[in-house]
Amino acid sequence: MSDFKHVTEISFAGTFACSAFSACFAELCTIPLDTAKVRLQLQKRGSIGNEVGIPKYRGMLGTVVTIALEEGLIALWKGIIPGLHRQCIYGGLRIGLYDPVKILFVGNDFVGDVPLFQKILAALITGAIAIAVANPTDLVKVRLQAEGKLPPGVPRRYAGALDAYYTIVRQEGLAALWTGLCPNIARNAIINAAELASYDQIKQMILKISGFTDNILTHLLAGLGAGFFAVCIGSPVDVVKSRMMGDSTYKSTFDCFFKTLKNEGPFAFYKGFFPSFGRLGSWNVIMFLTLEQAKNYFRRIA
Repeated sequence: MSDFKHVTEISFAGTFACSAFSACFAELCTIPLDTAKVRLQLQKRGSIGNEVGIPKYRGMLGTVVTIALEEGLIALWKGIIPGLHRQCIYGGLRIGLYDPVKILFVGNDFVGDVPLFQKILAALITGAIAIAVANPTDLVKVRLQAEGKLPPGVPRRYAGALDAYYTIVRQEGLAALWTGLCPNIARNAIINAAELASYDQIKQMILKISGFTDNILTHLLAGLGAGFFAVCIGSPVDVVKSRMMGDSTYKSTFDCFFKTLKNEGPFAFYKGFFPSFGRLGSWNVIMFLTLEQAKNYFRRIA
């Protein structure tokens, strides 16, 4: 991705297909950590388990174990269907559009390394466009993941992903599928910039170090760096987004932000930080490794 001379070797359709496949594969591998992250983020101060004052979910591994014991292992993959829907659309668009937007900024005849500022701006734009299209899939994914173990006799809100889409439209209106769009655009534009621009930049810097080549180790290190930057920068908006989508009591993005800050303090915005990094770090490594191999395959057959 950082070698700009390769950007025209694969068509937009080919890049979209590589990106969508890579994002879906990474999603399938890491969604248990994402489910744990969502549960931790939605858990408010005062939410308790079997003992008064003791949070039900504690830490990434504790949350994974609790969900598996109470609801079964399959519950860790709640939201996988809309998650794959999301990655096909969002993953394909945000990565597929990234190089074309960079070309738009620097021109077709540009040779060399694209400035970091323009990489960040390109990723902000493609992240915002992609999630504006894919927001309904994100909403349904969060709603399904947010449901924990229910008391006997209490039915689930949704029978599955397709039922969730239908029920939300029927009960709340078509516009409800874009609930939380503003924080979601903010979150995904920022995280996309942190992921793509940092991966691009870190890979570029690594390749300038003697002994490093464009291989799996380079992709691994750049992917880990991209995941770390994404979580550090995007965690606060990610918490607000999850709460807006999982809890309809908030009136607006600012209402959610200030109520969370007032009731739980600033550290609430970094709830689930380690599961977020565990998930995004591993997600980025898997996605970028798969993406680089898929693009190499496309270049060989082109």
